[in-house]
Amino acid sequence: MADVTIDDAPGAVDDVDGTDQVGERALESDELGPDGLEERPVEVPAERRTIGDRVRSITLPQVLLLLVMVIYTWYYTQRSLNIHHALGTSSYDSALYDQGVWLLSRFDAPFVTLMGRNMFGDHTSFVLLFLVPIYWLWPSAGVLFFSQSAVIAAGAMPVFLLARKRLSGEWIALALASAYLIHPAIGWTNLENFHPDSFVGVFLGFAIWAALEHKWRTYAVFVVLALSVKEDVSLVVVPLGIWVGFKRSWKIGALTIFGSLATMAVAMFVVMRGLIGVPTRNGWRIPFGGPRGVIDTALTNPTDLVRHLRSDDRPWYLVQMTAPFAFVFARLPWVAMVSALVLFTNILSTFWYQYQIQYHYSLIAVPALSLGTVHALSVMRQRRTMYVTPLTQEFSVSIPLRSLCTAAVLTMSLLASYLWAPVPWGRIDLYYGDPNNQWAVAARDIIEDVPPDAIVSAHYRITPHIAHRHEIYQFPAPFRAVLYGPDGNVDGPRVVDRAERIEIVILSVDTNDYPFADWQLISPAFRLVDENEFWLKYERDFDVELPPEMGS
Repeated sequence: MADVTIDDAPGAVDDVDGTDQVGERALESDELGPDGLEERPVEVPAERRTIGDRVRSITLPQVLLLLVMVIYTWYYTQRSLNIHHALGTSSYDSALYDQGVWLLSRFDAPFVTLMGRNMFGDHTSFVLLFLVPIYWLWPSAGVLFFSQSAVIAAGAMPVFLLARKRLSGEWIALALASAYLIHPAIGWTNLENFHPDSFVGVFLGFAIWAALEHKWRTYAVFVVLALSVKEDVSLVVVPLGIWVGFKRSWKIGALTIFGSLATMAVAMFVVMRGLIGVPTRNGWRIPFGGPRGVIDTALTNPTDLVRHLRSDDRPWYLVQMTAPFAFVFARLPWVAMVSALVLFTNILSTFWYQYQIQYHYSLIAVPALSLGTVHALSVMRQRRTMYVTPLTQEFSVSIPLRSLCTAAVLTMSLLASYLWAPVPWGRIDLYYGDPNNQWAVAARDIIEDVPPDAIVSAHYRITPHIAHRHEIYQFPAPFRAVLYGPDGNVDGPRVVDRAERIEIVILSVDTNDYPFADWQLISPAFRLVDENEFWLKYERDFDVELPPEMGS
């Protein structure tokens, strides 16, 4: 019987105690000062490089990365616009952001009448302020879809930068950056209407990259930018601060943690509560009656918590999120674990969309998983030598360990994109949208003559195309407060003052496509002024009193 021994070459990584001893020490061998910050020799500034020198230093992989990002941006922007113009978008979550940013560009408060609350009271997405100057020049929903695709594409850059340095090759860095862009959660987020969450990928990615490379000014900038996206980005920034505190600088880690928590507290308890009266509208998503109920269940009846976490294919969601990385990040999991808290809250939630890879809640976890995979690859030995003695003669077998693991990541990324991502080569039947379909053409015809200052209540597929006005409502609001108001009423009373101001109502000919009973109630106060095969347009007859709401 053959004897097999493994010889770890000098500098190889040993996993005796479950940590990467030599490899991680090699990555984190900087001399640390008394405050935990690295003390490095002062470097002599390099000779000033001319623009020509910089251009000549550009490599083919860098050009190809830019090309990949441009193609990605073009492809998903075009698909998003086609879907939009084919009436594939809706009030939630396209028209409401379009109206909100348009209002800001007109120096008005972003009170979004489509949902009946201030846009920043819904979520503290102050990152949208960056889009306001663009709306001065090009006030269009296309700005939202283009910016969403562009910032998601830019999320590949920190992956490329880290892999280029840690894996000593730009070609493999290009491959891993491309793998980031074909992760299922990335593409699906890009096609799910518009969400400010799309900015998290590039901001968080650069923050993690900067922490790994000790670039603290860059780190601070991108942590602040990430926190500007949404109040709950702290779910990844706090774990990032914990990692920084243990692995880099306890001071910077502490500042990150407390700064993130303070930002979240101000966002929720000052901004959101001040604008809508409550710090969050999503407390109902926490099972067992809220955070205390979760803790109590975990301590007194943990089987119920485990049963909940295993229900409704939640474990499969975790597989879909992590399988594209061939689980290589588990070799050195600490960077990837920055995403652990947000993944846990996603599967803990009772909100079905949060643990489906097709929705924007998943994108926030991808940067840490991707960069964590590169980090784990970087501490693997290039080759592992095995000595085999079948009888009396010994011979060696050299295994290219890092190359095999890298190939596994790229293979699994391609396989996962085929199985679950909205890509041209995938198995999923994709909706591309035909802007010239009869339904969409008829809609454009019916809204063509709607005055820009008219107050309108319209079908949810129409609202994204007439959102640039101070008052636009998704029917049956404001006649009945459905998905409207500070608490997002599913079914609330009439908003009387606003209902009395409605001048135009646009509805589908198909009466099964909207709450027809609401229209039957108020229709005596309106007269038909335009119609076609698919759509009806009514104007208010102010000589007729608006009928009272049902039950009054």
